[in-house]
Amino acid sequence: MYHNSIIETIGNTPMVRLNEVSKGVPGTILAKVEYFNPGNSMKDRMAIKIIEDAERDGLLKPGGTIIEGTSGNTGMGLALCAIAKGYKCIFTLADKQSREKIDVLRAMGAEVIVCPTNVPPEDPKSYYSLAKKLNREIPNSFYVNQYDNLSNTQAHYETTGPEIWGDTDGKITHLAAGVGTGGSICGVSKFLKEKELNITVVGIDSYGSVFKKYKETGEFDEKEIYPYLTEGIGEDILPKNVDFELIDHFVKVTDKDAAIMARKLAEKEGLFVGWSSGSAVFGALEYAKDYLKEDDVMVIILPDHGTRYLGKVYNDVWMNDHGFTEKTELATAKDIIEWKSNDHLVAINIDMLVGDAIKTLTQEGISQIPVMEGSDIVGSITDSKLLSLLLEDQTSGKEKIGDVMDKPLQFVALDNSLDVLSSLISHENKALLVRDKKNEVHIITQHDILMAMINFQT
Repeated sequence: MYHNSIIETIGNTPMVRLNEVSKGVPGTILAKVEYFNPGNSMKDRMAIKIIEDAERDGLLKPGGTIIEGTSGNTGMGLALCAIAKGYKCIFTLADKQSREKIDVLRAMGAEVIVCPTNVPPEDPKSYYSLAKKLNREIPNSFYVNQYDNLSNTQAHYETTGPEIWGDTDGKITHLAAGVGTGGSICGVSKFLKEKELNITVVGIDSYGSVFKKYKETGEFDEKEIYPYLTEGIGEDILPKNVDFELIDHFVKVTDKDAAIMARKLAEKEGLFVGWSSGSAVFGALEYAKDYLKEDDVMVIILPDHGTRYLGKVYNDVWMNDHGFTEKTELATAKDIIEWKSNDHLVAINIDMLVGDAIKTLTQEGISQIPVMEGSDIVGSITDSKLLSLLLEDQTSGKEKIGDVMDKPLQFVALDNSLDVLSSLISHENKALLVRDKKNEVHIITQHDILMAMINFQT
């Protein structure tokens, strides 16, 4: 038997029991290993479904161009489809994506455009916005839009869900998977819950993403959004493919815990998986420790392969530089704010006059301060900026801070280590903000980092 093209090999990936990393956890813990797809990720399933639906609906015609904003894996699946079916590809990626992903896509004949990560989705420079712009400008092009194209969810409803049900002989009680576009977890959940309504579905989220709080409160909280490193899960938008009714619980996982677990899966289980697979397993096991019973069966979806992360998670130097080793002695943002436990965040209102802001900085003995509009942080100002304005006679002190303020200070994750924090401090970014687990905001200054290096390091 042979296949007519590589895309006919998509699906029917193996299920593997986890033995070492799940020791002490009740129940049977199984992994759906999606890197056995030809593009080494579960995104192949979605890619072929979306392309064939677009062909059927007349949205993609012979010789056309496929355009998508991707974290890399979707692009790979689409590139395979394009090769088999004779299309061109243009992909936009955020600059946090691994070098390996970019190189692989270019090797598959795709044009790749790298965009900044730390911009809102509506910014013209974001990889979302640029993909839409290219679609408008290029004739006979098709914008995949994996976030809102419901063929994404349908692909997993038709393939991944039935495979998991069959592989467990219908005994599955819990499903755990990372949530990015939402297509995989919601498609599988929809199928499984139609078979057995009481199956529990656990979504794995990143710190810096909006999903968990939105599920629990119904509030889209922009305060939850800040840069994080893990690729492929979490979002600063609400994709149409994320159906929160199909996800029962969310668990957040740090970049560090995800990276360490990915390496454990390689070392202990022989599963050379990607970063978000580490997130999925770590979060799933944290949930399982508290809620699984001995006769339960949990399936965890492992989305992609470790070769996508050779320069990051599987690079010892990179791991050490980011404080992502288990034995690291580097202090973190969490250590700093605990050390500063008596400090409170001082902020000023956007309508405050420049002269009053100068008085506040002087009274508090600080050099930089966040600017608030209501409960939102909308900007920042420094004493050096205000002094410069006064010296250049560009302000009388009676202007509003909102007219002269700089951009907001950057948010960082609680587990970011000192070397990462210090690398983010610059002439343009003189301090950092971090949210603790109670969602309270703290400021970390260059002085705080310097004192932490003296007090915490051995």
